[in-house]
Amino acid sequence: MSDGRLPAHLEVAAILRLAESQGGFATVIEKGERDAGTILVVTMFRGENAVLFERMPQSDGTRAFVLAKSQDTENQMEFSEYLERRKRQDGDIWILEVDVADAERFVASLPR
Repeated sequence: MSDGRLPAHLEVAAILRLAESQGGFATVIEKGERDAGTILVVTMFRGENAVLFERMPQSDGTRAFVLAKSQDTENQMEFSEYLERRKRQDGDIWILEVDVADAERFVASLPR
């Protein structure tokens, strides 16, 4: 890749291992394009309070994961419907589900 980023499948593997190393669990719920697919990370703790993070370009040239959507406890289906729409819009998308105790710390530890 000319922009110096890791292929998506390698980055996904690293995120899965990082979750496990922090005592959590992670799985791929949508497998995207091997080398350049967009990666979305859904974090939760014990299966509750899902929060979606998406990698976005930053002004300093890095690509950080930023909060894109939080699950509404009053309408939990809306979060799932949002993910389904994203899958339909982008056939190359990866969606990872990560269940860890400290989601903010986990996301902050992901490489930019």
